[in-house]
Amino acid sequence: MNSKEAISQIELPLLQRGVGVRLSLTDIGKRFNREWIFRHLNYEFISGKCYAITGANGAGKSTLLQVIAGAVLYNEGLIEYTGTVSGINFYQQVSIAAPYLELIEEMTAKEMLLFHAKFKSLTLPVAEILEIVGLTNATDKQLRNFSSGMKQRLKLAQAFFSDAPVLLLDEPTTNLDADGIALYHQLIRNYSKDKLVIISSNDKQEYDFCEEVIKIGDY
Repeated sequence: MNSKEAISQIELPLLQRGVGVRLSLTDIGKRFNREWIFRHLNYEFISGKCYAITGANGAGKSTLLQVIAGAVLYNEGLIEYTGTVSGINFYQQVSIAAPYLELIEEMTAKEMLLFHAKFKSLTLPVAEILEIVGLTNATDKQLRNFSSGMKQRLKLAQAFFSDAPVLLLDEPTTNLDADGIALYHQLIRNYSKDKLVIISSNDKQEYDFCEEVIKIGDY
């Protein structure tokens, strides 16, 4: 499969808002060189539910999440997305927070969220978002001066408050202290109810509320 064919698979005709989001993986496989990371993976995800992808380090959890996000091409199978907003590119329907995603360190927290909003609408005003994630006092502080925990709070803010029905979280409590972990669970309770949430993690406190668990080692 070439990249054009893979991209065409995730730009299927989209349905009208209100019917929920459905994500179907059919016989999905991903390999690096000759080594299969996972193969023959069949699964269906629907909005309003939380799913966890678990497994040891290096087992392929993050790779699967990136495949679902459309950031990494898969080598075989089919991914179908239905139920998102008609006429809008699929990537507008997905928000993601992950340790390997970089922030623009020359920007302030406020500037970063305003910049992000030019590409993907936010569900609340920037000032309110920063207050919820405990960054009000750092509104005009450059991100280069943020601690790793503060940066993670901002990444979670971008993901949870993007106006997107699919929320992907990769090791979401990375670098967070006890208060930050409590914030993460608050965000899950209060701001993800109607979303399709998929969490990649091997830390049970990050996904113990999920209705379904996918063990990547089974594939």
